[in-house]
Amino acid sequence: MIKPLESNVLVKMKDGDDTTKSGIILTPSKEKSQIAEVIAVGPGAIVDGRREEIIVKKGDNVILSKFAGTEVKYENEDYIIIRQSEILAIIE
Repeated sequence: MIKPLESNVLVKMKDGDDTTKSGIILTPSKEKSQIAEVIAVGPGAIVDGRREEIIVKKGDNVILSKFAGTEVKYENEDYIIIRQSEILAIIE
């Protein structure tokens, strides 16, 4: 498994929904989704002698910056490694 270092976060992008809650079928969008699931988190970078707090945790659904991170392929799965600062929001 991939274990992020410092304040990095490993995420897996979520596919967009093909149908709405009411059953309307949507055509595929050309834009990629900005919603991802957190797979693993690093321990936090050490800044001024203190470890930075990591706010997100494994299993969180988050919204990312549009062009965030580095794409990685590992064991036939696509992941993105991003800095915690590139996460815009946690979806509750």
